Amino acid sequence: MSILIIVVFVLGYAAIAFEHPLKIDKAASALIAGMLCWAIYVFSLNGSGHDIMHTIEHGASGNGGLYHHMFDIANILFFLMGAMTIVELVDAHEGFAVITDRIKTTDKTKLLWIICILTFFFSAALDNLTTTIVMISLLRKLVKDQKTRWMFVGMVVIAANAGGAWSPIGDVTTTMLWIKGQLPNVPSLIIDLIAPSMVSLLVPLGILSFTFKGNVERPMATETVGHYLNPTTSGERSIVFILGLLGLIFVPIFKTVTHLPPFMGMMLSLGVIWTVTELMHKGKSKEDKAPLSVISVLQKIDVASVLFFLGILLAVAALQEFGHLDTVAASLDKTFDGNIFSMNIVIGLLSSIVDNVPLVAAAQGMFDIAPSGNFAANGNFWKFLAYCAGTGGSALIVGSAAGVAAMGLEKIDFMWYLKKVSWLAVIGYFAGAITYYFMFL
Repeated sequence: MSILIIVVFVLGYAAIAFEHPLKIDKAASALIAGMLCWAIYVFSLNGSGHDIMHTIEHGASGNGGLYHHMFDIANILFFLMGAMTIVELVDAHEGFAVITDRIKTTDKTKLLWIICILTFFFSAALDNLTTTIVMISLLRKLVKDQKTRWMFVGMVVIAANAGGAWSPIGDVTTTMLWIKGQLPNVPSLIIDLIAPSMVSLLVPLGILSFTFKGNVERPMATETVGHYLNPTTSGERSIVFILGLLGLIFVPIFKTVTHLPPFMGMMLSLGVIWTVTELMHKGKSKEDKAPLSVISVLQKIDVASVLFFLGILLAVAALQEFGHLDTVAASLDKTFDGNIFSMNIVIGLLSSIVDNVPLVAAAQGMFDIAPSGNFAANGNFWKFLAYCAGTGGSALIVGSAAGVAAMGLEKIDFMWYLKKVSWLAVIGYFAGAITYYFMFL
C-alpha cells in the first residue's frame, strides 16, 4: 500500500502536468488522485471499524487526520471562492476601466513599464490569475500586432507572478502559507518579500527596455451594442472598484484583529459588496441588473480550479498521513546539508514544470513549524519558499496559473515563450533570489 499510494500520486501528478496533450482537465486528475490516495490509506489501516474511523478523524499520531486536513483545505477554498466572486463582480461592473482607460501612450517601452508596474501591484491586491486575464483584456485594446502583444503578455505573466508572491492574497501558494500558519505576520511578509519580488520583475524589464523600441499600433475601436447599453454609470464603476479593492485589503486586517480564519473576513467583504450592489441597482429593470448581480457572477467562478485545489491538497495530505513527506524532508535536508536557500531554489524551478500548489502543500507537510530559527513561523525558509514558488513558475508558460491563462487566451506557443521570455524570467528569478539571500541569509 505504501508504494501504491506513491504510484497513484505520481500518475495523478503526471496527468496534471500533461493536461493539454491528454486533453483532460487537471481538476479531474487531481480529484481522482486525491480520493484514491485516501482510499488506499484506509485500506492500509489494520483494525476494527472504530479504530479506522478514529485514525481517519485524528490521524495516526492523534493530532491530524482527514477532518483536520479538511478544515485547513476548506479555509483555502472558501477564501478563494470569496475572492473570485469579488473580482468577477468588479469586472462585471467594468470597474477595472477606472485605471485602464487612463493609459494613452503608444511608446512600446513606456507602455511596457506602465503595464508591468500596474500588473505587479494589481496582482498583490487581486491575484495573479485574475490580474493576467484583466491585463490581457486591456492589451487587446492597446496593441494590434499579435507577436508584439505576445511580448507584452509574456512580461505580464512575469509581473503577475512577482506581484502575487509578496501578498497573502496575491498567489494561492502564499495564501496557503499564510492561512496554515507558516507566514501569519502579514506586514513582515510584505516588507521582506516586496524587494526581491520587485527585483525579479525590474531586471527582465530593464533588459527588455534596451531592445523593445518603437510605437504600438492600436486596433480600431469597435464599440459593441453592449457598450452603449451598459447599465453602469462612471460613478457606479468607481464605487464598485474601490469597494472591491478595500474589501480584499480588509481581509488580512480582519484576521489580525479578530484571529478568525481569513475566509471569514473575505466572506464579510463579499457580503458588504453584495449588499451595496443590490441597493445600487434596486431601481433598475430586471434585464439591466441581472448581469450585475452576485447571483449572475457566481456562474462565472472558476469552479474547476477550486476542485483542483481540493483534489491535490487531499492527495498531499494522504501522503503526509502515510509518513512519506517526512521521508522526503529528511532526504532533502541531507542532500542540501540543511541549506534552505538551495532547497527553495530547486522547489521554485520545479514549479515551472509542475504545479506550485502541490509543491508548497508538500513542503508544508514535510517541514513542521519550529519554535525558532529558519523553520519558525515567519522564518526565512517559509518566506523564501513563498518567493520561489511564486516567481519560479514564470520560467515556463505552463508553470503558473497566470501563464496557463495567457497561453489559453492568446494562443501563445510554448516554444515561442521558451525562446523569447523564459530566459528573462529565469534571470529575474535568480536576481530576486540573490537579493533575498543578501538581505536575510
